[in-house]
Amino acid sequence: MNINNSQETNRIRLRSFQDTDLVPVHALLVDPESSVYNPGIAPDNEYATSIVLTNWINEKEAEPRIRYTFLIENNNQQFIGIISIGIIKTHYKNAEIWYKICPEFWGKGYATEAVKTIIKFGFESLLLHRIEAGCAVGNVASCKVLEKAGMYREAHTRKLLPLKSGWSDNYGYAILEEDFLKYKL
Repeated sequence: MNINNSQETNRIRLRSFQDTDLVPVHALLVDPESSVYNPGIAPDNEYATSIVLTNWINEKEAEPRIRYTFLIENNNQQFIGIISIGIIKTHYKNAEIWYKICPEFWGKGYATEAVKTIIKFGFESLLLHRIEAGCAVGNVASCKVLEKAGMYREAHTRKLLPLKSGWSDNYGYAILEEDFLKYKL
């Protein structure tokens, strides 16, 4: 995957954001169903979302670039969600991923496919050594997505995530370049 272009699979495409993505992005970020396990704070209005969106659009201007956030759409160009990979330890070639999927696309394999695609991007284009992800222990669906994408559960951190329901334990997942090369996920 060229670092600034989109990546396509049989069913999805990861692409850079555009100003015209504001309405679906805002709807996803404020959707209560998709935010149950999200420790972030939803934007108050479309203007606040537009600032977030502008930051994602401008990521490619950063030097050095350490974050790549993509819009996920299916082959019918329907908005599915957001996925991001950010280099958290440059010297260690270590990055972290996160994603958020529209509830109407849950359980259809899109999240797993997007995670596999961003992992491939991380190892093949960014030349990473390790990619990490975390999720609330109650988020069973996300745990399954990460495991299907080839990540291993390495940690259980107590009361790490400040969710709306209170502090939640977190599972830490990771995949190494050698795992990726061995299984070519």
